[in-house]
Amino acid sequence: MHQGKAIIFSAPSGSGKTTIVKHLLSQIPELAFSISASTRDKRGRSETHGKDYHFLSPEAFKEKIDKDEFIEWEEVYEGNFYGTLKSEIDRIWSNGQHVIFDVDVKGGLNLKEYFGDNALAIFVKVIDMETLAERLKDRGTEDEKSLSRRLFKAKFEMSFENKFDQVIINDNLEESFAESKKIVQAFLNS
Repeated sequence: MHQGKAIIFSAPSGSGKTTIVKHLLSQIPELAFSISASTRDKRGRSETHGKDYHFLSPEAFKEKIDKDEFIEWEEVYEGNFYGTLKSEIDRIWSNGQHVIFDVDVKGGLNLKEYFGDNALAIFVKVIDMETLAERLKDRGTEDEKSLSRRLFKAKFEMSFENKFDQVIINDNLEESFAESKKIVQAFLNS
């Protein structure tokens, strides 16, 4: 099987990593998205099983843990587990593509360790916590309790930016798109 490279985008929720990853997927055809597994509920009708996430019951997720089917997994928020299935990487590499991840910071660091020199880990951040709070509020998906929990976690996650290969400050989306594409293409061509 072709062993491709791994591009890992990590950031606190609301930093823009998903928007950047979707842009790169539209620009670089040799990239394919690794669909994470999760036990959380779908967000309305906008998310699709097998496209946005592999939505699993807690029991099915635990069964996959027991069968060693994950590269990495964790309980990101209480009762909500996320993980990267080995079968996802096999699917992408068997198509001759490179894998791109959109994961939280801990997951990103675990993937970087797993793939080693075959991975590029990019941390996406915003200028300040106020900007992050505004972006999360603008989503319209957070109540006060979940917003507070995400911001608390984000402060902790920001302390890990120096563990990543590259850092992108997402203050201007078009500039972030261009910088990300340049960094990723350089890595893929190395």
